[in-house]
Amino acid sequence: MAILDQYRTQLARLGDEQRLRRLIPRTGLDFSSNDYLGIAGSGALDGAISEALDRGVPVGAGGSRLLRGNHPEHEQLEAEAARHFGAESAIFMANGFTANCAIFGNIPDRHDLIVHDSLIHASVHDGMRLGFAAKASATHNDPQAFDDAITAWRNGGGKGRAWIAVESLYSMDGNFAPIADLAEVADRHDAFLVIDEAHAAGVFGSGGRGLSEDLANRENVIRLVTCGKALGCEGALVLAPKIITDMLVNRGRGFIFSTAPSPLMAAAVRASLRLLETEPERQAALHRLIAIAGECLAPCGATVTGSQILPLIIGDDGETMRTATRLQAAGFDVRGIRPPTVPKGTSRLRISITLNIDAGAIAKLAEALA
Repeated sequence: MAILDQYRTQLARLGDEQRLRRLIPRTGLDFSSNDYLGIAGSGALDGAISEALDRGVPVGAGGSRLLRGNHPEHEQLEAEAARHFGAESAIFMANGFTANCAIFGNIPDRHDLIVHDSLIHASVHDGMRLGFAAKASATHNDPQAFDDAITAWRNGGGKGRAWIAVESLYSMDGNFAPIADLAEVADRHDAFLVIDEAHAAGVFGSGGRGLSEDLANRENVIRLVTCGKALGCEGALVLAPKIITDMLVNRGRGFIFSTAPSPLMAAAVRASLRLLETEPERQAALHRLIAIAGECLAPCGATVTGSQILPLIIGDDGETMRTATRLQAAGFDVRGIRPPTVPKGTSRLRISITLNIDAGAIAKLAEALA
């Protein structure tokens, strides 16, 4: 039908540019997931789910949290998460994308400024589009650039609150934010610092508390922990002063107008938090594999980051995807990443180290890459 022609044209153009995306099944050794601690498919949460079902926890919430969807499992998770991560308050949301949209789309007002890292996640960009605050991009991991942006805004008449938006560990580059320096910038300008710990929670910090655990209970710090990565579940926890979580309950449209997450998933996340405390050997084992991966994959061109994410920059979109396809055919689930997810000219293999593989698998991947 002619009504679909414009979309056929758009998809064909993406194909010509080597940027057409397709869903492919999960096969081969896991070098692509965010299941860093190997919890998602390990069966470690089966008992918690069974026990929750036995005591009548429903699969569905039945409504938004402000209607009948607020279940005791949600509230127990929030209390336990606040204690674990050292925050005054926590609120459980559907996922990290929804949480970032709620934070940046609904709390800063039209008089405020949001300064974001140039590599910040797409969900923050979408959140900023939903809101009315002014926006400025800062050079990646450059605290002075954040300081300069806020100073320029103030000098230009900016009267509201400044917000600094960063990730503690960047998911495509695998590098770490200078959190302590950014906190100093936030303090100097009486600004909020919002830290997305999506890829660091569970992996770094005592008990998997993330890279910003030292800032846990500060009034100007908001932290986001997603539950679908190292925690092996689903959802997201916003950790913040209670006044901020109360604002999300009252203003966060993704919270107010969405069916609540499954109470059964809240029970699973509670069990994951207990695993972080009772099985520290998972974290230790992952860090041993990270060190091995650095030694094995650096000679193949991978960037050793010190994190569980090792990018191998190829540059050309087509060659990146052909390389990924060859690796997948050889039994390695390695995915190619292209623009707009990463900047033009930096297409890459994103190699992820998890407890779903072992040192032998890493050595075999290095052989295949070589």
